[in-house]
Amino acid sequence: MQKLLKFSVIIFLLLSTAAFSQFKNYKLKGGVHYNMISPAGEIKRDLSSFFVRGFIAAELGPFFDAELGGGFMKWKQKDFLNADNAPVEIDIIPLDVRIRFELLGGRTKYVNPYIYIGGGVLRYKLKKYPNQTAYNYPYDLSKTEGWTGFFPAGGGLEVRLSKQALLDFSAGGMYSLNDKINSLAIGTPKDGWFNFALGFVVTGKGWKEDTDKDGLFDTDEENKYLTDPENPDTDSDGLKDGEEVKNYKTNPKNHDTDGDAVRDGMEVKDFITDPLKADTDGDVLNDGDEINKHNTNPRIADSDLDGLDDGSEVLSYKTDPNKADTDGDNLTDGDEINKYKTNPLAMDTDNGSVNDDIEVLRGTDPLNSEDDIVKEEMKIGEILILEGINFETNSSSITMVSETILMKAFNTMKNNPKMEVEISGHTDSRGSNSGNQRLSESRANSVKDWLVARGIDGNRITTVGYGEDMPIAPNDSPYNMQKNRRIEFKRIK
Repeated sequence: MQKLLKFSVIIFLLLSTAAFSQFKNYKLKGGVHYNMISPAGEIKRDLSSFFVRGFIAAELGPFFDAELGGGFMKWKQKDFLNADNAPVEIDIIPLDVRIRFELLGGRTKYVNPYIYIGGGVLRYKLKKYPNQTAYNYPYDLSKTEGWTGFFPAGGGLEVRLSKQALLDFSAGGMYSLNDKINSLAIGTPKDGWFNFALGFVVTGKGWKEDTDKDGLFDTDEENKYLTDPENPDTDSDGLKDGEEVKNYKTNPKNHDTDGDAVRDGMEVKDFITDPLKADTDGDVLNDGDEINKHNTNPRIADSDLDGLDDGSEVLSYKTDPNKADTDGDNLTDGDEINKYKTNPLAMDTDNGSVNDDIEVLRGTDPLNSEDDIVKEEMKIGEILILEGINFETNSSSITMVSETILMKAFNTMKNNPKMEVEISGHTDSRGSNSGNQRLSESRANSVKDWLVARGIDGNRITTVGYGEDMPIAPNDSPYNMQKNRRIEFKRIK
């Protein structure tokens, strides 16, 4: 027994550092042990003795099993030393119940050390005995068969071969309540034997256990989904394996099920896109490109709501999918392409000096440069309003964007050489009256200088600034204030 305890302690220390996983995971198990028997009766043992034992066992908890077993034993001894002509043989049928203590609670993955103790009854029958005996005690042949009780104890080690198949190595002993199993009694102790066993065990399908708490049973993870039953997120995509299988139908072994370069967890939790569909919004751009490359909305086909889907803007028209009016001509990219057939990348598609939106508003053809020039004379007192001319903030410096609009005034004066005009500058109501007055005068002079620099006689141009005094719209919104910030041409001769 001391050797058995030492063996158990050594096994425990060696395996206590093993990675934990549930070794015990069954309702029932059963198997067969083949035992080499060393009889402990009064005469010489014969190691050809054997015991074949079958058993079934049930879990009582993480540390205990209850086991019921029985089988057939052939007990062999020799009366004389090395005398083959004096055999003693007994046929034994033992039945016993054992309580088995799992030293590690069944928490290791591949090995399971244990000790056991139990009790039972056996049926014995003397089959052979010698005519003579070397001992001073004769064989008692008055009762060569019968029943008696016995107590088994020992320990062993189970080794996992597969989910439901184990090898079992064990050693132990049994002590009976009868000293005449071999019909020979010589003092104490009573009859018994030592056993050394090798067994094959088959377990049941197991309890429905979820070791990693991911919503999938371990048996399903190992046999059906091939995921790691000890890792709740096998593919490290931010979703538990159970969520992927049951809720989202994604692949728990692939962090990017649809191959769009966005992890399934980010699609589900961060971007609310479809992890099974590379292009959630159907705009021909995959979700990963929209998020990481174009900064568009992967759930809306037309991120800037300009009438063109993001894919068409990026791949076909080269427009900005995040900007409804790429060229800044006050026409949406969708209207330019689908309605007016103009170039969404150019403010003045026909390069005739008038922006596309102005041509659309006044009814000329933005695809024909010949109608951009105003050929008819302006009547005296008639006013030409140039909207959309931009200056640097709080400055009279004309921006390059505004030069296209000023070409309209240039062409008008060039084609009407007798015409003299008053150029007036106007501001919105922001700022002081005096400041706005000075700013409007300065901006009117800047427009004159721009025309003179391109060949218009400066004597034909008079400039004046009206500040904020002559609004054409209430100064109650950014749009109306933009209308008030304008340059007007009025024919004076």
